[in-house]
Amino acid sequence: MKQYFQTRPRLEKRHARTVDTLTRGLNQNDGCQKIIIADDHPLYRAGLKQALIQMMPDVEFIEADTLRAVREAVKQHSDVDLVLLDLHMPGANGFSGLAWLRCQNPGMPVVVVSGSEEPSVMSRSIIYGASGFIPKSSCLNRITEGIKAVLEGEVWLPEEAAEEEVDENEANFAANLKRLTNKQFEILMYLNEGLLNKQIAYDLSIKETTVKTHVSAILRKLEVYSRTQVVIEIRRLHLAETPVIWD
Repeated sequence: MKQYFQTRPRLEKRHARTVDTLTRGLNQNDGCQKIIIADDHPLYRAGLKQALIQMMPDVEFIEADTLRAVREAVKQHSDVDLVLLDLHMPGANGFSGLAWLRCQNPGMPVVVVSGSEEPSVMSRSIIYGASGFIPKSSCLNRITEGIKAVLEGEVWLPEEAAEEEVDENEANFAANLKRLTNKQFEILMYLNEGLLNKQIAYDLSIKETTVKTHVSAILRKLEVYSRTQVVIEIRRLHLAETPVIWD
């Protein structure tokens, strides 16, 4: 039995252009592809690079060991073809890093590579926009299989998570998160910390009225009616369990 499954067409379409580009490079070797490896463990980054070199010898790797570094890498390399993302790295909390990437870069495929190997975490990664989930305990062949599946347009999960039921409420909230702008997502993290508009404005060096406008937009996009509801939803989804610093 194969260890991946095809998800609904609406999820497959989000990175169709990038898949075409990667497949063309893989089969015809007509250009260097860029892949961000985001993990705070140097040895594991080296292992992923070794796995990918065997499959795509001309790939260019950009390494990042914090979420801040990921943000800078994406900013400097807007033509990145794939991101391999650890959920547990400095600056990230739960699915916050993944949600931010999908919010800001909807056409950039992200594969979560994590030591959190519960089936629910794997399936929720897909809900928040990942194109696949590869457990850190995977052997080289399994890593290669998963990445190849994503490059071929599949949404890849290990067998143990393929049948995990989707929470429709969480799926709806995850979809709404992708509607937020970069600044709105940043302010959302401050709301989770319980800061007032005045405090957020001071930290971000913007006007308090601007913060108020963003908060109103956040409530509308997330389909909630108060700041308290926003915080409850974030904590229920384990999106930001502790403060996350956004520059």
